Amino acid sequence: MSGRLTAESAATLAKGDPLPTLEVQVTRADLVRYAGASGDLNPIHWSDRVAGAVGLPGVIAHGMFSMALAGRVLTAWTGDPTAVRSYGTRFTRPVVVPDDDTGATVELGGTVAEIRETESVRVAVVDLKAVFEGRTVLGRARAEVVLPG
Repeated sequence: MSGRLTAESAATLAKGDPLPTLEVQVTRADLVRYAGASGDLNPIHWSDRVAGAVGLPGVIAHGMFSMALAGRVLTAWTGDPTAVRSYGTRFTRPVVVPDDDTGATVELGGTVAEIRETESVRVAVVDLKAVFEGRTVLGRARAEVVLPG
């Protein structure tokens, strides 16, 4: 599967189908904007000194920010954020964001794990992935998406 989800493509959607992938650059400026929007001003998300003092390898992205990035795979695929019925994850590894203009590259994607059907709605259960430096940063990232049609 590739591209945007439509009623036609949803009709043939099956277990194992991949969602379109997305690659995102996360910069310190993104972390500052997220901190302001979320109210999470913990200095491990902006201060190398504090991050190092608590044993981190550097400034790290907010876990919820990493989760939101993976959620973008769903909204890009469906074209409709209201189609996302549920979404949960565990945070397994941090995304370390260097203090430069490039930032950190996070690779995002997903796979259809299951299709559930009722009389009124079809739902795709999607396993999401977020990878930084070859390692998964979200564990058990799973969402339910109402399919069109």
